Amino acid sequence: MRQLAVATLIAVTLCACSPSTPEPAATAKAPAAPAPNAQATAKPAESTAPAAPAKEIPEGECGDQSKLPADQRVANTARWTTASEQNNFGFEVFRSDSEKGEFTKLTRETILGAGTSDETHKYEYRDDTIDPCKEYWYYVEGITTGGAHEKFTPTFRAPPKRRAVGSAPAAAPAPTTQPAPASANS
Repeated sequence: MRQLAVATLIAVTLCACSPSTPEPAATAKAPAAPAPNAQATAKPAESTAPAAPAKEIPEGECGDQSKLPADQRVANTARWTTASEQNNFGFEVFRSDSEKGEFTKLTRETILGAGTSDETHKYEYRDDTIDPCKEYWYYVEGITTGGAHEKFTPTFRAPPKRRAVGSAPAAAPAPTTQPAPASANS
């Protein structure tokens, strides 16, 4: 029998972390003991805030940040929330340089899910391996306790956080949040 997994995103936001106030490397709030056959359900996001005007992208250093201490790196942070979860083992985060490009798994270890729960759970993943002058595309994949992998969020864009020193000013578009499509698990 197939279970229908309705995975609607409460919020997938990608934000820039300023070099002076970075977040911990990879964090997630979740209980440990999940049950079989994952199914995660979330409520749709309600947008009540007015659209913020585009702000200018600041100048800065581009390229590899690996020589900087972790607390000084510019990062993209993916955040998502579930309203309830059914047999959810966890999540993995993927990134690409283009929306239709080849995606690479970023998470070294699975971000543990809440198993089966009627409670709201919030998750996040901080990616500080970016070039601050490039845009990136991300999505989150859910994993059932039975081992099935399924795309949990739509693909979403993280705009550049900086522009190269001496380049023309550009406005940073606000990241968009879209609901995840419904899907089925076997």
